[in-house]
Amino acid sequence: MNRSLTIVGLGPAGLERLSATSLTCLRDPDRVVVLRTIHHPAAVELDAVRSVISCDDLYESETGFDEVYAAIAARVLASAAEGPTVYAVPGSAVVGERAVAEIRAAAQEAGIPVTVVPGESFLDLVYLEAGVDPIATPTKILDGRDLPDPLVMDAALIITQVDRSEVLADVAAELGRVLDDATPVVVLDRLGDPDQVVLPLELGALAAYEPGPRTTLFIDPEPAGWYGLIVTNRILRRECPWDRKQTHHSLVSHLIEETYETVDTIRALPPEAPGGEPDYGTYAEVEEELGDLLLQVVFHATLAREVGAFDVEEVAEVIRRKLVNRHPHVFGEVVAEDAATVITNWETIKGEEKRRESLMDDIPSAMPALIRADKMQRRARSVGFDWDDPAPVFAKIREELDELAAESSDPVRATEEFGDLLFAAVNLSRHLGVDPELALAGANDRFAARIRVMEEAAAAEGKALAELDLAGLDALWTRAKDDLEH
Repeated sequence: MNRSLTIVGLGPAGLERLSATSLTCLRDPDRVVVLRTIHHPAAVELDAVRSVISCDDLYESETGFDEVYAAIAARVLASAAEGPTVYAVPGSAVVGERAVAEIRAAAQEAGIPVTVVPGESFLDLVYLEAGVDPIATPTKILDGRDLPDPLVMDAALIITQVDRSEVLADVAAELGRVLDDATPVVVLDRLGDPDQVVLPLELGALAAYEPGPRTTLFIDPEPAGWYGLIVTNRILRRECPWDRKQTHHSLVSHLIEETYETVDTIRALPPEAPGGEPDYGTYAEVEEELGDLLLQVVFHATLAREVGAFDVEEVAEVIRRKLVNRHPHVFGEVVAEDAATVITNWETIKGEEKRRESLMDDIPSAMPALIRADKMQRRARSVGFDWDDPAPVFAKIREELDELAAESSDPVRATEEFGDLLFAAVNLSRHLGVDPELALAGANDRFAARIRVMEEAAAAEGKALAELDLAGLDALWTRAKDDLEH
């Protein structure tokens, strides 16, 4: 039995564009010809002059593309096992043909010899009609049905297999997340045919186009998104007088300010976010503030790049490696059944990385005191130095309150005891699952809101707060509290 398989690329259009070798294989009456799809000009022409087997039925009967490719491979190999077979695919046999890789691997395992005649790729016509040299203009080739996430805009994009309206709509929406509606896009369809389409459009009008099996998009956007931020920051560093004069130290205050502004917008989200009903208005503010904060990271990386210390990609890679190393229960063989075990493992691994001599090492002294207390207590918990439930913590707070009362006449001792009381309060917040910094910030906001209501109520009576006695102030406080709670 003469078992053999020849894989032939049908090129981007009709049979007239194929090489003599390809035509000889396809016209050989002693070979069975299996087509991935009949929906291609060369396939239609071939079907008119000889018997062929199409795999289009498999696209209808299988549940997903992985299953389709497996079924195609099985059909082709079954034919090749019986005798000489040609498997013909649109374009080049080695570009965008996932089933070909499966077929070649399975044929090798089965001892069936395989010859590949690649054929002309549709990409050659895309480069021609779009007027782009993929070497001179860095270019990415993407599958419209499976766009990368995130979609990094650091090159021109050729988006293939945009073969259905829903795929085109999804692609347009994904591009529209970071690109303006006026961004130029070129629709390339039926390339190589007499009625080929080379249609410049704006991104905002793209979804209205009716795509077909051979629709491709070309887009060469200005740098956008993550890559665009990096490029823009570097341009400003070179050309803006303010940006040129900045140093790492001069930017510190901006980093701190943007951090607090970001925290403010996050605090405005519902406590269960991202759970519950999304508050898109607040999320828009969070998005803006995260951008301002991200700029600070990129700016410091730009400055470090100037002296050859590191670049922003290295910053990202350092933290990526940390995440992998500190999550052996995800990326390794360690088992962690709950969050507490994850935290314990995290602290152990982090201590080894930083070569700590003490649990208290590398906790910044400049950190806000409540946050620092929380972090220190969590470190202690990682080695088991903690109570198992809140009850003893309540008792500890009462003990510290009594000690503060006993020492209240001595300013030095009162300061120490008050600090112990606050430290115990942070311990309680941790056991209750409450963020102490956010809790106090919320209390501050409520206090400020009630004072404003009191001021308005006093003003309505023609008075200032300072003119009222304590009883009058208490009455206004109670009213303000009731008003705000209802």
